[in-house]
Amino acid sequence: MTQVEAGSSESLAVRAGTAFEAYRDGDHHRMDTLVDLLTPVLWHTARGQGLDSASASDVVQTAWMRLVENADRITDPRAVLGWLVVTVRRESWRVVKAHGREVGEVSAEVVATTPDPATVTVTGDRDRMLWRHFSALTPRCQALLRVIAFSDRPDYAAVSEALGMPVGSIGPTRGRCLAKLREALGQDPAWGGAS
Repeated sequence: MTQVEAGSSESLAVRAGTAFEAYRDGDHHRMDTLVDLLTPVLWHTARGQGLDSASASDVVQTAWMRLVENADRITDPRAVLGWLVVTVRRESWRVVKAHGREVGEVSAEVVATTPDPATVTVTGDRDRMLWRHFSALTPRCQALLRVIAFSDRPDYAAVSEALGMPVGSIGPTRGRCLAKLREALGQDPAWGGAS
């Protein structure tokens, strides 16, 4: 992501739409921008459907390939975010069904970059505890929090389309989900000592 894009006040869907439109107009390097912008949201969408890390990566890669194959079919460039999220969800369901697992079964595996060993030691227990409590939330809460948490300015219209939620319920639902997570963490005696 470029500095201009990172500091932009435009929504994620608008920035993605701009990059996608430029890509379709022949600036193929703009696909890199699109991938940088949307891969975190897509990856967490796949993980929210119960896929392990490797399967989620495969699903996201499949979604990008499908976008390239169907780029000319998307009439409104700003719809590319929603199109990709829906594609990831559908492909995730297909993978889950093929492997005989239930959709919504979320691994407590910590989603991570590669931190240094000292950071792993200090934060490992806390992160596992947080993900354990996160996994106890409803699948709807998990999906919403994953999508919103990993985009700097979530586009509620795209989130609404992707998750099948009314736009007006996203904020209140997010608030309730975060309150449930905060309450669960607050009731865990080990959480206070982990921070």
